[in-house]
Amino acid sequence: MVNRKLKLNHSAEDHTNSQKPEQAKTVHIWLRLLILILIVGGLTLILYETGVIQFFLNKKRMADYLDSLGPWSVLVFILLQVAQVVAAPLPGEVTGVLGGYLFGKFFGVVLSTIGLTLGSYVAFILARTFGRPLIEKFIPKSTMQRFDYLLHHKAAFLVFLLFLIPGFPKDWLCYILGLGHLTTTAFLVIGGTGRLFGTILLTLGGSFLRHHQYVRFWVLVGVGISVVLVALAYRDKLNRVFRFWQLKGLRKRRQSEAVQRNMANH
Repeated sequence: MVNRKLKLNHSAEDHTNSQKPEQAKTVHIWLRLLILILIVGGLTLILYETGVIQFFLNKKRMADYLDSLGPWSVLVFILLQVAQVVAAPLPGEVTGVLGGYLFGKFFGVVLSTIGLTLGSYVAFILARTFGRPLIEKFIPKSTMQRFDYLLHHKAAFLVFLLFLIPGFPKDWLCYILGLGHLTTTAFLVIGGTGRLFGTILLTLGGSFLRHHQYVRFWVLVGVGISVVLVALAYRDKLNRVFRFWQLKGLRKRRQSEAVQRNMANH
């Protein structure tokens, strides 16, 4: 009887000791998250009160401003692309068109790709550093659940496909993938190549507007809309593929857990 009590006490102590590192880790994550929220909230308030956000949302004013910067416009444009991926309310379509308008077809694509890649990297690392508590602050849980498969598997081709589809919320995807198993290098390569199609379309649109080639611009808009409509038409099939892979991954995890339990019991 005494031995049984001693064993129970030891097991309770072991359980308590094992919980302490987990609790400390959780507190540390929430503390970092709180600091990040205060910093981002403070910066957003400052940018709003000073009119910077309203300036970013005005494409013509922004284009005139960047054009006036001369050589510095390249660096500022890249930083704009980084900001629109990470946090800013500026739509990615605006900066994409802006790149073609200011820098032409080739350099517009190059500079946009550099900025988008850097922004994607920052979002990916933020998610990997601060974890799910950060992501769930601005990404709905229903969206997180839809992409649960990506968090447990690398699924490189599927990730590439999602980056390829115009209009897909790629910025959210960068944060979600930061919680998964993709390596940083694989993420940057897949995301960069996947974004390229949309980047080229937007850059060409900006270049056509700059040179008053409106017929080409509207043809390009038609191509972009057609691609989006095709993606929407096959959205249900893509969701079914997600669901199939998600259930398949869930079954594998359960089988693996069952095997581990059996081995532990023996």
